[in-house]
Amino acid sequence: MSAAAAPEWAAPALARILDRIAVTRAEVGERFPLFADPESGRWKTTGRGSWTGGFWAGLMWLRARHTGEAFDRWAAAACTARLADWVDADTATRGLILWYGTALADDEASVRLRGRAARACLKSFDPELGLVPWGSAFGGPRLLARADAVPGMVPLLAAVDAGAAESHLWTHLELCRGNGASRFDSAAGGWVPHPEPTPGWSRGRAWLLLAAADAAGRLDAADLRDLTDELTDTRLVPPADDADPDGPLDTSAAAITAVALLKLGRREEAVAVLEELVRVHLGKDGGLRDGCYDLGGGVAVRHELVWGDFFLAVGVGVLVGLVGVGEA
Repeated sequence: MSAAAAPEWAAPALARILDRIAVTRAEVGERFPLFADPESGRWKTTGRGSWTGGFWAGLMWLRARHTGEAFDRWAAAACTARLADWVDADTATRGLILWYGTALADDEASVRLRGRAARACLKSFDPELGLVPWGSAFGGPRLLARADAVPGMVPLLAAVDAGAAESHLWTHLELCRGNGASRFDSAAGGWVPHPEPTPGWSRGRAWLLLAAADAAGRLDAADLRDLTDELTDTRLVPPADDADPDGPLDTSAAAITAVALLKLGRREEAVAVLEELVRVHLGKDGGLRDGCYDLGGGVAVRHELVWGDFFLAVGVGVLVGLVGVGEA
């Protein structure tokens, strides 16, 4: 995709998003932004990044690529280096953290970190269950299958063992497509539905679609294309929970979906979603509003979310030629 073919709104929108990164960087220092208040724009931060730290590093790499400035590149590399403690953590969200935190990086240290992460995730793969378990790092049952355990994990595993990557994906598609999440119950002799997240959770479908798109580009998984229509939310911006259609929206789910559609070659659909996000939900300061972190818990239900900013930036970046469609 050449920059000349990009919609006229794309380049100005991307500039606003990437300018926002510099403002956020000055605010949070060495901490990681999680979500920002829609009125003040102030960020809630974490010390280690939680499951979202890779998206902040990825945004920094996008800014460095855009500006070409040495300081931006140094800041991005330093942020990625702070993710290294997650390599051996017992969590399948290492896919989100360590793939998206390194995928756009080209420095030697980040590339090595990505390799270490891939090998560590493969070591955690359970061949009997056919997946990398959700893990214990964030509490709750360890033997869970959740939709957000698949994106990022598929390309990491594919780099070292295509069979493990394909198994991880298909097992999650089977267990999460209708249930939201499943838990392995030894007393019951197998997998049983788990109540969290709920089946109508907006990002569940979006995460699975993104993982399927990644697999379609990396694995011998042609059958996945038959599932993408089922997984695609045809609403430009879905509600945070299908059970509450008049409740808060989730722009972050829409941005994830747009990137997945670009990877699947469904550009026209992706552009429609991205244009809606930019036209209606992108603030003048470059933050993507109306994302919903946790509707059930009442946490950040109409906020700017760091992963929403990331996927919007990647999607628009593809349109203007800053990012290759298969890079992140």
